[in-house]
Amino acid sequence: MAKMKTHRGAAKRFKRTGTGKLKRHKAYKGHLTGKKSSKRVRNLRKPALVSKGDQRRIDSLIP
Repeated sequence: MAKMKTHRGAAKRFKRTGTGKLKRHKAYKGHLTGKKSSKRVRNLRKPALVSKGDQRRIDSLIP
């Protein structure tokens, strides 16, 4: 059986933590940040973890 290929789009969006969970970036920070509060934009910079249900799907894309 051939090696499984990594889904390159998913590999650029998610990073694995030391315990095997997946880190992701938060949405709603691409543009139109002038109307959002500084606190909200600052908190969008912090990474978040992928939810349990989504992690099962993404695990198959990133072997």
